[in-house]
Amino acid sequence: MSKLWTGRFTKETNELVEKLTASISFDQKLANEDIEGSLAHVQMLAECAIITNEEGEQLKEGLLKVKEKLAAGELSYDVSDEDIHMNIERLLTEEIGPVGGKVHTGRSRNDQVATDMHLYLKNRTKEIIELVASVQGAIVEQAEANVETMIPGYTHLQRAQPVSFGHHLLAYFWMLERDKQRLEDSLKRVDMLPLGAGALAGTTFPIDRKRTAELLGFEDVYPNSMDAVSDRDFILEFLSDASILMMHISRLSEEMVIWSSQEFNFIELDDSFCTGSSIMPQKKNPDVPELLRAKTGRVYGNLMSLLTVLKGLPLAYNKDMQEDKEGMFDTVETLEGSLKMLAPLIETMTVNDTAMKQAVSEDYSNATDIADYLVNKGMPFREAHEVIGQIVLYAIDNEKYLLDLSLDEYKKFSTYFEDDIYTVLAPESVVNERNSYGGTSPKQVREQLKLAKQSLDA
Repeated sequence: MSKLWTGRFTKETNELVEKLTASISFDQKLANEDIEGSLAHVQMLAECAIITNEEGEQLKEGLLKVKEKLAAGELSYDVSDEDIHMNIERLLTEEIGPVGGKVHTGRSRNDQVATDMHLYLKNRTKEIIELVASVQGAIVEQAEANVETMIPGYTHLQRAQPVSFGHHLLAYFWMLERDKQRLEDSLKRVDMLPLGAGALAGTTFPIDRKRTAELLGFEDVYPNSMDAVSDRDFILEFLSDASILMMHISRLSEEMVIWSSQEFNFIELDDSFCTGSSIMPQKKNPDVPELLRAKTGRVYGNLMSLLTVLKGLPLAYNKDMQEDKEGMFDTVETLEGSLKMLAPLIETMTVNDTAMKQAVSEDYSNATDIADYLVNKGMPFREAHEVIGQIVLYAIDNEKYLLDLSLDEYKKFSTYFEDDIYTVLAPESVVNERNSYGGTSPKQVREQLKLAKQSLDA
């Protein structure tokens, strides 16, 4: 099939130009969406008497045959047809003859490609939301099993205060919950139909855009034809949401790498999610979380790439916009692959509660509780803070932990100290006393788990 625009030209397209401008190597991923959009378009054309009912049926039958061949992997694309739209039209014409050319009545490739991407992203965003929920389910399962397991909580990667390991894990649940909410909200902008905008100014044919939207399951149509063909905000928003989601995945992956190291030994990752060394037989490398951490960079790159492509474009469509697809496809595939890997990685990890308990018992992370203890006895907090600083320094100099100090040693720093200081300093007490809403006490963590489950069931 000759190119639609060859009538204006006296020379064949340079072979290098043809290769540069063709997008079929990657936009063939939109084949199903392109056919779905065409099916709705031809039905609307027939209903509006722009084509005859007989032509509409012929086009529908031909498109369905092409769709069957697509499902069977039998379609063959040609780079000379430039993109998925012209390839599908050629394949359709091969099926039903010249009437196949009427499929393009009342539309342009500009509104057609935008429609394909809206359909694609609408479907894939919903799938990604479900995958995020599966990771959340794995987190809830591990958190529920470790409500009373204690782990050092860190600030500045220095031990700060002991916390419930379940509480720590649930922090990621809520990060992912916000990611889900962002993706769900972005669907409002994805759920807009560009088809019918034409190249940029609409069409002279008496089309019914709202009918096409109804057939394709779109909530609304773009009210401005120029905006409809040039808008890529919905892709940028998806890439932005995806970047934040990948950042959260990366943070959790980083913790898994740290926790599974010999220095920490807080968790052990399942053998099926690790690899070994070609030279050091003792090694068990956390390659999966390391790669999840690394893949964040490519998602960030896809966002920055499209922002840069779009930043200087005048209205309406420009060929630059052909660069909008590969990053979107790559981000979708990266997210789906990462989330599918992360859920079982969390589910199968083994928690070393003994090592965690030892860690919270052999540090000074209970120091804040001594300050609270003195405040409750009547000492001003700032004075208490200074006293505890002196006690910690004394303990370090004498190679002791706070629970190792005798009552006489404590009384050197304040007469407020009594035998009950040892109950206050016990790691279990430190965790249990953080009973404010959202705190790390087992009671609050169990309440948090209820909220998390309710959120997943909603």
